[in-house]
Order: sequence, then structure tokens, then C-alpha cells
Amino acid sequence: MRLHSKVAIVTGSAQGIGESIATLFAQEGASVVLLDTLQAEGRKLETSLQNKGLSVVFIPMDVTDQTAWTNAVNTTIQRFGKVDILVNNAAIRDRSDIENTSEEDWDKVMAVNVKGVFLGTKSVIPAMRSNGGGSIINLSSQMGMVGSKLSSPAYQTSKGAVRIFSKVTAIRHAHEHIRVNSIHPGVVLTPFTNERLKPGTSTLKSHLDKIPLGRIGTGEDIAYGAVYLASDESSFVTGSELVIDGGWTAE
Repeated sequence: MRLHSKVAIVTGSAQGIGESIATLFAQEGASVVLLDTLQAEGRKLETSLQNKGLSVVFIPMDVTDQTAWTNAVNTTIQRFGKVDILVNNAAIRDRSDIENTSEEDWDKVMAVNVKGVFLGTKSVIPAMRSNGGGSIINLSSQMGMVGSKLSSPAYQTSKGAVRIFSKVTAIRHAHEHIRVNSIHPGVVLTPFTNERLKPGTSTLKSHLDKIPLGRIGTGEDIAYGAVYLASDESSFVTGSELVIDGGWTAE
């Protein structure tokens, strides 16, 4: 097992990409702490994985709350003894253009997508330091690397911030063997995108036209990349960007 004896925290893990990452981590031998505001979905996943003999626990949590982060990390250490891996996956979207984006909506996107990553990283560094190192994986997006009319300015800006924050953190904590990398998913089927990407829709066609591999991604496509960055196989990888987008940004 590629993550045997490791302990991971995964935010936004009740569904979508986060669920796929948390599930694969557990299957690869990690003890996984599931963090999400979606309590019913989180409890359901916790029960499902535990029934398969996997080591997981769900904690309802808002990633924008520093006290909640402190409690989550302390609970993880009390339950499993350490923190080896953090996946900052929780995020929200906004579909407005610049002129129609309210200040409130802008701040909400930045709070979850950027502040949440900052607080999570800040909260696990002491635990990783005492453990001799760790791996932090921040979910950015292909939309954090290129401009596009198919996404919103608030979302793209937030994901660009995650990209640079990952590099800054990687440089500052490399001497402590704390590795920090970002993953940049392309278009992936999740509860957020299922409605827009139904067969026959113009949105699906416009996305497929931009993907050289000719298909929409899955949560598992992203999860396998996360396993690599979480494992000792990537021990010489930090400050890097793993783009999993079917070739979209290569053109």
C-alpha cells in the first residue's frame, strides 16, 4: 500500500474530487480524517468506508474557521497520533462576470478557496514539523493557470492565489521536509458539474472541444495524482504543479 501508516486530512471530502481522494487514500492504507460542511454526505461516506474496514473519521467543519481548524488537527492527533498529509480541496464556485460580481460574493469565494487553504496549511505545519515532515497538496485548477471565458473572475483569481501560495509555502518549509504542491484539475464530473455537463448540452461540447484527450475527467483521475504527491514516491517533489486536464492547457 502506497500510503501505509500515514495519516491524512482531506477537506471538502464528502463528495466530488475530495471524496475520490479520501477514498483512494484510505484504500492505499492511510487513516483519513474527512472534513466538510456537508454533514449527511460526510457521515454517509464515513460509514461506507468504515464498513469496508478502512480507517476514516468524519468531522463537520468550516474551513474558514481558525478555531475549527485547531480542533480538527488536535482531534486528528488524539485519534491517530500525527498528521502526515493535508489535502486542501474544499472550494466553492461563482459564475458571475466582473461587473455582476458583488463584493459579498467575491469575499465568500476568497474566504473558502484561499483563506481556507491558508488556515489549513498554517494549522498543520506545527504537527508536520514535530513529525519530521509531511506533504501538503492544494487543489488549484487549470483555471488558476490560464484565462478563460468559461469560468468566473472570482474563481479563477482564487485558484491562481492557491497556485502561488503553494510555491511560497514550499520554499519556506522545504528545510523542514514539509513538501507543498498544487494539483490543477481540468473539467471533472462532480456534483457541481453534472447538470451543466449532461450529454447533448452546448456546455459539454464547448468543453470537449478544448480537451485533446476528448473526454471529461473523473474524480479518480485527480485522486491518483494526489496519491503520488502524498506518498514517498514524490519525496523530491515540492513547489510543483501537477496538471491533470486532458491536455487543455497544453494548447
